[in-house]
Amino acid sequence: MIVDLAFVWALIIAFAVLAYVVLDGFDLGIGILYPTLNPGTERDTAMNTVAPVWDGNETWLVLGGGGLFAVFPLAYAVIMPALYMPITLMLLGLIFRGVSFEYRWRDKSHQWFWDASFTSGSFVAALMQGITLGALVQGIEVENRAYAGGWWDWLTPFSMMTGIAVVVGYALLGATWLVLKTEDPIKAHAERLARITGAATLAMIVIVSLWTVFLDPVFMSRWFSFPAIIYVLPVPILTALAAWSLHRGLEQRRDLQPFLSAIAIFVLCFVGLGISLCPDIVPHSVTIWNAAAPRSSLMFLLVGTLVLLPMILAYTAYSYWVFRGKVRDGEGYH
Repeated sequence: MIVDLAFVWALIIAFAVLAYVVLDGFDLGIGILYPTLNPGTERDTAMNTVAPVWDGNETWLVLGGGGLFAVFPLAYAVIMPALYMPITLMLLGLIFRGVSFEYRWRDKSHQWFWDASFTSGSFVAALMQGITLGALVQGIEVENRAYAGGWWDWLTPFSMMTGIAVVVGYALLGATWLVLKTEDPIKAHAERLARITGAATLAMIVIVSLWTVFLDPVFMSRWFSFPAIIYVLPVPILTALAAWSLHRGLEQRRDLQPFLSAIAIFVLCFVGLGISLCPDIVPHSVTIWNAAAPRSSLMFLLVGTLVLLPMILAYTAYSYWVFRGKVRDGEGYH
């Protein structure tokens, strides 16, 4: 049996992207919610909940981006020129945010500046990730295996809406993470934020999902034609159940359930995205098989990945285990 290496690699990169969205999403969400916390102890505690793990979370971004370059070079060559601006702004946001993790503790006289860098960097990074997603979903103009669009094609009402949706969704992840990792009064405040951002996230899911299916007849047929609708119907049903679980977890003041429910919502949205796009890696233009590197290259890279991926998963799990439990005032990484 001949293994479809291009499809295997598409699954690996999709997993890396999903892992990044879930893991880095909640610490970006902390930054987005940061201005709602009281300066001083509350902000210190919130940052300490993510300080030990935030940089490890971004390993998945490197794996996803590096994997795209190595395994699907044609897709990389098309996507990057089309999305240079939002990707550059995202990286600048991550840089400012990353620097603030250390400098705000050492440079007390300018702590206000580093707090602002943490918030603005988190917001910009999340917004640009959503805009990048929206620009990709709406389609990229390709001619002769190269990007043929303009400099500002990525900036559309749809991409702005997806950008806002990602910001709101990350805020939900951040709020539920604070519910899990902190105690009152921060936890009570986070529960209120989780209710607000949870409702807003569900509204954004409905708006973006409906907008997406009307972007292209192919998307419409994958979701609403028969018998396809029978196979995709579990996705919105499970999303509704995850939303109900989020609500119940917050009402019953459970610590872990809201966070797991928020993750489930993101995973199901990611599955829905896969249903709309697969097997295209650049919608309507380039499939995963058209974009894939030679089979020998795919096999060579797969061997190394099968060695490294379990190691990444192991140290990620271990780091979360070591820093498990509540973070209390005056305690934490710093």
